[in-house]
Amino acid sequence: MRYIIYGAGGIGAGIGALLQQAGCDVVLIARGPHLSAMQDRGLLVRRPGSEQRISVHAVGHPSELELGDGDVVILTMKGQDTSGALDDLERCAGPEIPIVCGQNGVGNERTVARRFLNVYGMLVVMPATFLVPGEIALFGEPKPGLLDSGRYPTGVDPTVTQLCADLTSAGFNAQPDPDVMRLKYGKLLDNLGNAVGALCGETALRSAGNDVRAFIRRMRDEALACYEAAGIDYASRSEVGERRAATFSAGEIPGVERGGSSTWQSFRRGAPAIETDWLNGEIVLLGLEHNVSTPANRALQLMAKRALRAGLGDGEVPIEEIVALERELGGG
Repeated sequence: MRYIIYGAGGIGAGIGALLQQAGCDVVLIARGPHLSAMQDRGLLVRRPGSEQRISVHAVGHPSELELGDGDVVILTMKGQDTSGALDDLERCAGPEIPIVCGQNGVGNERTVARRFLNVYGMLVVMPATFLVPGEIALFGEPKPGLLDSGRYPTGVDPTVTQLCADLTSAGFNAQPDPDVMRLKYGKLLDNLGNAVGALCGETALRSAGNDVRAFIRRMRDEALACYEAAGIDYASRSEVGERRAATFSAGEIPGVERGGSSTWQSFRRGAPAIETDWLNGEIVLLGLEHNVSTPANRALQLMAKRALRAGLGDGEVPIEEIVALERELGGG
């Protein structure tokens, strides 16, 4: 199989680079200065105890490739960019090309399944930082990440079995799972606080003062109420945590800042959009559909949008402002 990594930032470029080193045929699709840097100088991959510049095949659009049988697309862009990527893939490859959603949240799989025949979910638990074009840092050791995968909505087939075998050969912990969305719903609970770290700063999130802890707990409680109302099964925090602990601990890379969540990294890079609508927005949508109040998740979602429109950087919104908005929306 040839792997087309679409949206090759920190996660995607890391997966692609290690698959290539394991002998797989890989193409990275990226954009802007990151694409130019990879084409000009290759991809610099920093890991605990090592640093390597890798020559990669990187392009800016699927139309630059001849896509066909044997190709598997792994989406690793943020959720807000999925629809545009699918437009490109449908024009260039047709609706039967296998597509793997290696993305946060649980909504991308539904979006892809409306239009494509062969859809897969991938749980991504992988400490990676992408702040400089052409450079990524992978902090996990001994394995760089956990990438269990399965067919959407359920099942395992030869494509996902081969994918997981190749990822395992590349050094990842990757097991075929017939109910992968259960894992992804469990991870979504931990991703609900991503925008807190971006808006309030990673220091506030890591120190987890009383206000921050209480707010994140309210968001999680709202999500659990939505899951119960919707009849959604999800993996427990301990289950995902045990799989993570069996895969890696976050090591140190001299001279490289250990970044926060993907949302924080988007704010730090000055990205024009973030994935909060596919994290907290997923809970807001479930609440609307099942008559569950979600003021905490809605407040964080709205505050993230306001911060982007105002051009604010990471760490410029105090938690008190988010909690005040939550109260306006009927919570707190």
